[in-house]
Amino acid sequence: MDVKQLFDLKGRVALVTGGSRGLGLQMAGALGEMGARLALTARKKDELDAAVAQLKARGIEATAWVCDLGKREQIAPVVEQILAKLGKVDILVNNAGATWGAPAEDHPLEAWDKLVNLNLTGTFLASQLVAKKSMIPAKWGRIINIASVAGLGASDPRVVRTVAYNATKHGVVGLTRQCAAEWGEHGITVNAICPGFFPSKMTQAALGASGKLVIEVTPTRRLGNDEDLKGLVVLLASEASRHITGQAIAVDGGASII
Repeated sequence: MDVKQLFDLKGRVALVTGGSRGLGLQMAGALGEMGARLALTARKKDELDAAVAQLKARGIEATAWVCDLGKREQIAPVVEQILAKLGKVDILVNNAGATWGAPAEDHPLEAWDKLVNLNLTGTFLASQLVAKKSMIPAKWGRIINIASVAGLGASDPRVVRTVAYNATKHGVVGLTRQCAAEWGEHGITVNAICPGFFPSKMTQAALGASGKLVIEVTPTRRLGNDEDLKGLVVLLASEASRHITGQAIAVDGGASII
């Protein structure tokens, strides 16, 4: 294969959870540009419809599926419907997630449960279902879990206090490594992307209060933008990454190396 063939996603089907806006839509668009057909899930139909319209205007084939990944009973029926309509899922991007800010000593248990259910259990169940029903039989698959630099270490309390978020993202990194170890024999790679701070609805409050500090402690002196995940997600979704698995890759301008 030449390099263009290694990165070509024509004929592939990609499922992106939380794909209606933000980082999820950025990554979905990149996969679509490289030829993948897209299935997007999110909780809000209006945001999904807007995302599909935006992608179709760019010549990208996409379908939308309303699903709350934090409610485990909704996951299997949606996966079954996507497989029935599209025939397979070659690429799974587990992007759906949430955060909650509170000092560890005061963090509400209900918020802990919400984040565990969505960030960790939802990621596991989507991966398990897609692997078992599509990727293992096909002997090929790419699972890309969106973790966080908060899953690689502790967060500076001057910026955020997000104990449940950090714990679940550490869990996603562990899940990534174990699934990579077990499913590699089936031609499936499993990797994690660990974004640092990108302007988004999720990070708005933290950046509003501490954005200057975040930039000051980042070697590149910038935040992530609307293009900074595109190249990596295409690499990890493609044949070019067939010998990369079980990795957690920070995309944070070097902040996590300090």
